Amino acid sequence: MATAGKDTTDASGGPGNTATPAIRHSKPPVNHHRAPRAATYSTSILPFERSPNGNILAAFCRAAYWTQGRAVWGALTASGDTKHCYKMDHARRGRAIIINNETFHHDLYLGQRTGTDRDAENMESLLSELGFDITARKNCTAAEMKSMLVEAARESQGDADCFVCVILSHGDDGAVYGTDESVKVEDLVAPIKACKSLAGKPKLFFIQACRGKFVDGGVEVVDSKGKHGQDDEEEMESDEVAVQTIPVEADFLMAYSVAQGYYSWRNREQGSWFVQAVVKVVRDNWRRMDLLTMMTRVSHKVAYDFESNVPSNRFLHMKKQIPCITSMLTKDLYFTPKV
Repeated sequence: MATAGKDTTDASGGPGNTATPAIRHSKPPVNHHRAPRAATYSTSILPFERSPNGNILAAFCRAAYWTQGRAVWGALTASGDTKHCYKMDHARRGRAIIINNETFHHDLYLGQRTGTDRDAENMESLLSELGFDITARKNCTAAEMKSMLVEAARESQGDADCFVCVILSHGDDGAVYGTDESVKVEDLVAPIKACKSLAGKPKLFFIQACRGKFVDGGVEVVDSKGKHGQDDEEEMESDEVAVQTIPVEADFLMAYSVAQGYYSWRNREQGSWFVQAVVKVVRDNWRRMDLLTMMTRVSHKVAYDFESNVPSNRFLHMKKQIPCITSMLTKDLYFTPKV
């Protein structure tokens, strides 16, 4: 259950940011935790005590997770089912782009997206764990957003497994916002569609943004275990622009935070419901589940485990959300551990 932060939409919008931030390339985080005291008895696991980060448990878990992931792939290989799986044994996992827009120009009247930095940090951590080379930028204009996708498409992707783009911003159905204006999602996807070295490879887009002006009041079900909000209020993303939906072609997956026409919820302390669920579910299951199975669990988690708590506004109080996963993948996608 998400803990809520007291913060409602600021209709006056946040300050614009037209400067071009530097591109940040990240590597998997280093564990700086102090190593536990060495065991006083003899054990074959003791060599892990001398692991690079000095953490026995972390090293043991990494080895166990790698073994589990390879075992799943080994079982698929033995059964001959790999013909229905994407080839994920290229030299590198691939490029992941994270676009995180928090503040917008005054004339757009869009509120500051408090809590989005938590989403960006969590997605960066997850994608690093999966082995992606990450390019992260904050507060991009619409032109800068398109430029990032064009640059990614120009890169040589022949030795990559797949491509990922994460967009965190305000939006409406079919569009997301740069700091200065909106841009159609299809215009962001187009360069990746045209990238020949990504042909036949998974191309994954995760979009945390509103897709309309409606709020989901929910419906009671017998086995519902959805939780009510706690003491503080949720923040709701809100803005709209009339645009068309995108055409999705083979080997694409478009993971939207909310169904068509609806608002998307974000907690100012914990981040958006959708990103919280994606990070939790994928981190717990990527070594043994395919992506679509995990995204089904993400939808379940968002639908059942989250509920808005805005008692000061009955129109926003006790509302729900359901992600929308549009898949044109042609095979099962397993993030096979790299050797």
